[in-house]
Amino acid sequence: QVQLVESGGGLVQPGGSLRLSCAASGRTFSSEAMGWFRQAPGKEREFVAAISWNGGNTYYADSVKGRFTISRVNAKNTVYLQMNSLKPEDTAVYYCAAEVRKWPNDYAYWGQGTQVTVSS
Repeated sequence: QVQLVESGGGLVQPGGSLRLSCAASGRTFSSEAMGWFRQAPGKEREFVAAISWNGGNTYYADSVKGRFTISRVNAKNTVYLQMNSLKPEDTAVYYCAAEVRKWPNDYAYWGQGTQVTVSS
């Protein structure tokens, strides 16, 4: 059974940082793109970042470019999202996803999400 488990969410003050992790189990995704999405209350889920199978290419939403960094360690079957200079509008449930079926939003596998709250 394939599972994606996110961790690292929490409450942080504006301007702070968090590092999200997504550990995959049940199969390896070392040859697949992986991504991060988020969904704020009352809003649709939106793309945040994606990374190619070997980390050679990364993609970001304009709203997070320059503040967030996606990375992966294939040996650990894990993808990360380093979030710096966090803003209240970054508050959302963050989901990781694996294996693109149709770029940019259709992935085969999704995690359960981790809550990120940016507030003073």
